Amino acid sequence: MITIGTRGSELALWQANYTKALLEEKGHEVQIKIIETKGDRTQEWNTSFDKLEGKGFFTKELEEALLSKTIDVAVHSHKDLPTENPDGLIVAGVSNRENPADWLIMRDECEDTTQKFGLKKNAKVGTSSARRKSQLLAFRPDVEIADLRGNVPTRINKLREGQFDAIILAAAGLERLEIDLSEFTVTQLDPTEFIPAPAQGVLAWQIREDDYKLSDVFDTICDYDVMININIERRILNLLDGGCQLPLGAYCDVELNEHDRKVFKVHVSVAEAWNTQPKQLYYETTNTEDLPEKIVEHIHRISSKNVFISRDETESGNLNLWLKNLGFNVENKSLIEMKKLTIKELPKSDWLFFSSKHAVEFFFMQNPDIGTTKIGCMGTGTSQALRQYGKRADFIGTSTDTKLVGKQFAARVGSGKVVFPIARESMRTIQWQFAKQDKLVDLPIYATLKIAHNVAENTDILVFTSPSNVESYLEKNKILSHHKIIAMGESTEKTLIVKGKIKAEQIQKPYSFDDLGLFRAVLNVL
Repeated sequence: MITIGTRGSELALWQANYTKALLEEKGHEVQIKIIETKGDRTQEWNTSFDKLEGKGFFTKELEEALLSKTIDVAVHSHKDLPTENPDGLIVAGVSNRENPADWLIMRDECEDTTQKFGLKKNAKVGTSSARRKSQLLAFRPDVEIADLRGNVPTRINKLREGQFDAIILAAAGLERLEIDLSEFTVTQLDPTEFIPAPAQGVLAWQIREDDYKLSDVFDTICDYDVMININIERRILNLLDGGCQLPLGAYCDVELNEHDRKVFKVHVSVAEAWNTQPKQLYYETTNTEDLPEKIVEHIHRISSKNVFISRDETESGNLNLWLKNLGFNVENKSLIEMKKLTIKELPKSDWLFFSSKHAVEFFFMQNPDIGTTKIGCMGTGTSQALRQYGKRADFIGTSTDTKLVGKQFAARVGSGKVVFPIARESMRTIQWQFAKQDKLVDLPIYATLKIAHNVAENTDILVFTSPSNVESYLEKNKILSHHKIIAMGESTEKTLIVKGKIKAEQIQKPYSFDDLGLFRAVLNVL
């Protein structure tokens, strides 16, 4: 008989029964024993608590029961486990990974699709996680944060009663309990953007170190691919060792490249405190040796620098704010001026495709009637610009490989007709990915004029947002040996290589075409 120890909450019991079923499928007899933990009692206190993940609030009593042989295995939400086991205990295996994301659950009347995450301005949001507070305030500094305590049903009921406009909860627990959220508006927060806790969505099976027989049992149900990923996430937590107040998100995902090799994609967000600016990093590698050590070393190496961004401050949004919050000296200056070109006639089409926020603005400021025409766009920044005009994209290209996006969009369009509102000098990267050009219409809606400007030579990082900005920069300035260079997209990179005589390996491209992608790129080049 294998005795499973668990907390008594509805979610913990689900996890224990899930484990029981897995073991019974392997032919083992299993029973469940409920044990109350300090974390369960803490949730009834009136004092605030931040980020209990990984610090033993929900695990200590279970571990004591293991050591005293009252139980044989403890089932934990892996994010609750300290990064180091007590003497005599090991994690014998981990489950597959449920949805690792957080969900923003809001009252319907608090939805505003023109705002980030679809949440109205100045909303009151409930969460007691330092990690969630830190990231939410970075994206939405206007919101009011309030502590939220209790088990999952209790938290949802507090939202229902109107104590909050919205709350943030882990998707995995909500999906496991199959909770009906139909009365609310639910937004899934992209785990590559709003980064979850290390090992979020994974169960850990903890046993005594000398229980070799049970260790063999858990070998048969352990998901070793998941174990590799979360070991990277939890090693980062271990190395940072920031205490229970550390607002840390770490998420590792894996894809196969064209050579069928595993590519590990690691997203990290860490701040000194919940109300300070988080640093965000993105790593992509096929070699995980010492990867957590390299990431943490990089985090410690980040320091304030002089940055030039080739767009005006009014366009810089969060990027400017985030960099300045970390002490960076930022100069914003668009090196081009844009002139509207009047739409004389809008051709009928099945699709419109926008490759930039400027294209969206110069198109919709002329109030064209697009009827039911579908909309495609490049990047989340352009998608957000569409929302400002009350439009939603039917296709969003999320890759920074514009050729790939062009091919994906061409496949989506099929034999349909597409109008491309573009700059008069557009390089037509998306259009060239269509096999047939006769169904494509270029609609120039703005032209660019170069602006002469001298950029200070002591600038450390140059951020170019378009090919035209590169050309304008090179008319008055040189790219020096100490410059770190960031190019927004392949067309901008190509212009730097051809006209700036820069090698491709000297250029960093952002992970995504938005402020977060550029922010990560700036921190990554340091």
